[in-house]
Amino acid sequence: SPSRPRDGGTCPCRVSSVLNRDVKQFGKKHMFDTNEETCWNSDQGTCQWVTLDFPRTVKVSQLHIQFQGGFSSRLCTLEGCRAGEEPVKISDLYPEDINAMQISFAALRAGFQVEETVLDKLKITFENSTDFFGRIVVYHLGVLGERL
Repeated sequence: SPSRPRDGGTCPCRVSSVLNRDVKQFGKKHMFDTNEETCWNSDQGTCQWVTLDFPRTVKVSQLHIQFQGGFSSRLCTLEGCRAGEEPVKISDLYPEDINAMQISFAALRAGFQVEETVLDKLKITFENSTDFFGRIVVYHLGVLGERL
């Protein structure tokens, strides 16, 4: 059964920016706190991103993401690598501009799938924000798979 290799507390995470540098209200930790009232809110600018450094090698099989409608990304690029290697492109995802949780099952959503990949680091780049100023708002980010 898939385990959740990313829980917010055991895996270092970095983000491109935080709205008004207000990490208490809009910081990265809010993507993983399971609180429906909190979120990571990027500052404005193109190509916002999130990186996850897993404490152990994982085989990623699913990506769960919940944007705020109007502040999502039309194109997300996933890159990953093993420790000591350069990141390589894994896939492009085309999420919808909606508030609902989106899951990376190919059967549920055409264009929103992730191939099983073994890695130690994952980078999600939000290439094309639906917001005029390039802001991204993520209420939930989950990476599911197996610890190796």
